[in-house]
Amino acid sequence: MSSKRDYYEVLSVAKQASEDDLKKSYRTLAMKYHPDRNAGDEEASAFFKEAAEAYAVLSDPQKRQVYDRYGHAGLNNMGGMPDFGGGESVFEMFGDIFEMFTGGNKRQRGPRGGEDLGYRLEIDLVEAYRGARKSIVIPRNEPCGDCSGTGSKKGSKPAQCRTCQGSGVTVMSQGFFRVQQKCRTCGGRGQIITDPCAKCQGRGKVQVNRTIEVDIPPGAGTGMRFSLQGEGEAGDPGGPRGNLIIEVLVRDHPLFRREGDHLICHVPLTFSQAALGGEIDIPTLDGALKHEIPKGSQANDVLRIGGKGMPSARGSRRGDLLVQLMLETPRTPTKRQEALFREMAELDKSHVSPQRTSFFDKIRDLFVGHDEPDKKS
Repeated sequence: MSSKRDYYEVLSVAKQASEDDLKKSYRTLAMKYHPDRNAGDEEASAFFKEAAEAYAVLSDPQKRQVYDRYGHAGLNNMGGMPDFGGGESVFEMFGDIFEMFTGGNKRQRGPRGGEDLGYRLEIDLVEAYRGARKSIVIPRNEPCGDCSGTGSKKGSKPAQCRTCQGSGVTVMSQGFFRVQQKCRTCGGRGQIITDPCAKCQGRGKVQVNRTIEVDIPPGAGTGMRFSLQGEGEAGDPGGPRGNLIIEVLVRDHPLFRREGDHLICHVPLTFSQAALGGEIDIPTLDGALKHEIPKGSQANDVLRIGGKGMPSARGSRRGDLLVQLMLETPRTPTKRQEALFREMAELDKSHVSPQRTSFFDKIRDLFVGHDEPDKKS
């Protein structure tokens, strides 16, 4: 008995599947298990080949008829896998699969560019508020000065790669299917270093620490990213540099909490300030600000001060400062304070505020309601 899986099962289609259904299913599997997307994954490569074989049979009406009647054994008696003689090639049918991995070209043109680098830059809230210029040190690869980036010792030249004949790519064949991939022998360069440079060991690059000035815009927030063009890794000789991707992380502030473009802070008040109102100092990122507190302010009341939040990184608008009032009780009151508080307590007994009256009325009604027996007719 054959150990091969059923071709319809491989493509996840029914036996009555149309030609379009077969093509759609195969396209999905080929893109999923393509060797360029699954480098070094032997299992994915096996699925890729299996799907190609299944589609080669089921897309051919004659082969499909034989397979439906006799299975894998019938195909073996016919002499193996079919070709697309005279019909459209697999490259014409599925050109978009190859364009996904090759950019529409069958071989890479020009020297390879450098890789992008990433850097997480921490700043404090004041720097995010005002904007800042920061100096950072980036370890990155630079062209070797001794060999001018060629990797070969002075006076020598690289030899053409015999595996790919200098093209930098090899072609893997599976029946009718041909897949182009980077040459593993030369790494896609098309050349082999026979006499390597002593300084870079044939790499053509050496690692150096580069100091870069980074401008942080006002209003920057955690997670903000921006790219510095040409500040990444060096490419092959003649190739463009990669970019440096900066990701901002704003540290927590001991006084302010940020929500979008708004700032929130807690400001303590004494009983007398809350009761009488008056002018107090409100902290902002620009310094202290005089602000009027209304009489009878309550704990957790929030005052909104417009335009004293964070600047928007996407425009000229500014957020607001939200000030939450916190009532401060003396932990160790003086004798004079104790006497005044006792006097206030006596006044509270004789002069009950409307709010307290309403509160205690609700409490009394609640308990009275439970104490009264149910009246039934």
